[in-house]
Amino acid sequence: MLDSVPLAAAAGVADVLAALFAVLLAAKLGDELFRRLGQPTLVGEILAGVLIGPSVLGLVEPDEVLEVFAELGVVFLLFWVGLETRLSDLREVGRAAALTGGLGVALPFAAGVGLGVALGESAATSVFLGAALVATSVGITSAVLLDLDVLASRAGRTILGAAVIDDVLAMVILAVAVGIGENGGVDAAGLAVVVAMALAFVAFFAVGGTELLRRRPQLLHAPRFSESPLLPAVLLCLGLAAFAAQIGLAAIIGAFLAGMIVAETREAHPIEAEVEPLYAFFPPFFFAFIGLQVDLAAFADAGTLALLAATTVLAAATKFAGAWLGARSLGARDATIVGVGMVPRGEVGIIVAGIGAAAGVVDAELFAVIVGMSILTTLAVPPVLRARLASGE
Repeated sequence: MLDSVPLAAAAGVADVLAALFAVLLAAKLGDELFRRLGQPTLVGEILAGVLIGPSVLGLVEPDEVLEVFAELGVVFLLFWVGLETRLSDLREVGRAAALTGGLGVALPFAAGVGLGVALGESAATSVFLGAALVATSVGITSAVLLDLDVLASRAGRTILGAAVIDDVLAMVILAVAVGIGENGGVDAAGLAVVVAMALAFVAFFAVGGTELLRRRPQLLHAPRFSESPLLPAVLLCLGLAAFAAQIGLAAIIGAFLAGMIVAETREAHPIEAEVEPLYAFFPPFFFAFIGLQVDLAAFADAGTLALLAATTVLAAATKFAGAWLGARSLGARDATIVGVGMVPRGEVGIIVAGIGAAAGVVDAELFAVIVGMSILTTLAVPPVLRARLASGE
């Protein structure tokens, strides 16, 4: 009897390690395949999760251990995104970038909420749907602009500047969506508190934290246990993520702000090289876990496919229209490039879908629709953007 306990524990550990191995291997094989095809690698990782998950091969079931690794994946993903974003970028962009970011958020959000209301969804679900249509995956667009050596062009700078504004606004909207989801409905006073708390949290750490690290970058080396800036940076990431979650906001907001704060020390420390192994290891678990949760049977229904098509068209059209209107002072060609470049939702839409599902306000059908929309907009933009830039029109 006594021997059976450690044997059972050992078997449990073996099962966990086998699942982690299978998920990471599948994700990276998907990454490799899509890298060779010239497509966004995150889509390959998601599809790998679908393949080994319950919907297809049934090799791996989503469980609590994988969910923890997925949560760490999304935290470090948003930490990396924040690390690539500096508050000074907001000050350097012009009116076109501000308008592009603002209108590129307002129109898709309104359209998403309107679609949710039209479908008869609750207020919380409608806000999550609006939030899923908001943010841009600038990493996809940046890769195309880098490949064609036009990242420093007027359109490229506008896209990057607008994406910074876009991301900050998306974080606030996501915080509001999580707050509504926690409260189970819309309460004017509660909503005001959530908005005020989100804005205060973002403003305090985005402005105060970045200014502190900009003036005193040596703080990352101040602790005697710190032989490199990595450990203090990770502690800041996990600490702000936990703090955000404790006050009712999304943990990824804290991780994103931590990245922005640490980004101010890049001239003093090779921080990106230190963090890159974490970015390489953890986020694939998040994308593969998303795939594990996708129920392909949901797409067998004609109504779901129609909803997917409508949501994808709405997401692309409203983001393009908002961004084009914001950038029209650049001229028709550059405004079109900016509009197309802002369309991919990528990981951000998927993150929102995952948070909504965890909060119980996004059902399996809508979850599949949002993930499908994020994948379709992410796959469609690179070839369109390449063709538009190559045409020289």
